[in-house]
Amino acid sequence: MKAVRMYKPKDLRVEEVEKPIMQPDEVMVKVHACGVCGSDIPRILTYGAHVSPIICGHEFSGEIEAVGDQVEGYEVGDRVVVPPLIPCGHCEWCKKGIYSLCEDYDYYGSRRDGAYAQYVSVKKTNLMKVPDGVSYEDAATLDPCANAWHGLVNRGHFKEGDTVAVVGAGPIGLFAVQIAHMKGAKKIIAVDVWDKKLEIAKNVGADVVVNSLENDPVKAVIDATDGEGANVVVDFSGAPVAQQQAIMMTAKMGRVVFLGISHKGLDLKPETVDTLMRGQIELAGSWNSFTDPFPGEDWTESLKMYEKGMTAKDIISHRITLDEVPEIFNNIDKGHYFFNKIMIFPWKES
Repeated sequence: MKAVRMYKPKDLRVEEVEKPIMQPDEVMVKVHACGVCGSDIPRILTYGAHVSPIICGHEFSGEIEAVGDQVEGYEVGDRVVVPPLIPCGHCEWCKKGIYSLCEDYDYYGSRRDGAYAQYVSVKKTNLMKVPDGVSYEDAATLDPCANAWHGLVNRGHFKEGDTVAVVGAGPIGLFAVQIAHMKGAKKIIAVDVWDKKLEIAKNVGADVVVNSLENDPVKAVIDATDGEGANVVVDFSGAPVAQQQAIMMTAKMGRVVFLGISHKGLDLKPETVDTLMRGQIELAGSWNSFTDPFPGEDWTESLKMYEKGMTAKDIISHRITLDEVPEIFNNIDKGHYFFNKIMIFPWKES
């Protein structure tokens, strides 16, 4: 089969490799669509993965081509999406059903081969059936959507009538905009540094958009909420300056969620700490999206949103083949390259 393998950071090779060997508790998934996650970018360009060489890619959907002897409930031809975490099942957090905090997990695309390939052999426990009305490319974005649900609803305790500020209008942030819009937010403000992303945010449900390079985002959010601030603010960017601003734009008794990965320190200014304390603002971290019963409510509720009309079609900026993957990452590495969700179609020819 054709696949893209990473041998070391910035060393991606399109190769013919052996089709994976299916175990009795697995099914063979013919990959129809695989998204490039924001975490794939530093993994491929900077840090590398836990094993090498490796086939990256953990946001994927496809069709079952074969079924292992121990698998029940799935058949050849079923359309499926794959929650990529494989929890150990034995640690404290797995026993509590908070699988995102598993201390000894496996993971498709970072700790074992993933879906920048035509086939992946997948454990039965990591399958969800895709409803007939949901496309393969939409299903392949269920992972970032579940992350958005986890940050906004699970950790941010969003409820109908809340005002919401989404800081960082990448794919996960844009799903958060759609979720907030479909679940009855009073007002949604999206903040980013790219006008193109803000235009998409407007198209998918944001009431107000703010380019933080051109305008003070804190003032903009305060003004848009009649001087109160937003009830729920989620930072999807991971930028320390944005994390500071997220706290400052939150209403009293509001909730701030840090979801974006920064790999950087955060030195809170005195006025930020003062706002946090005097406003009795809740500050929470958000990590992944897996709960009990696996994969959990973040996934099942997100899938229902697609059945109600949510879609990734406006969020996807690139639709490419496996042959085009190395060039895309080379362009990203050069910088100043616009992209949003990149979707790979392994069976499409260049």
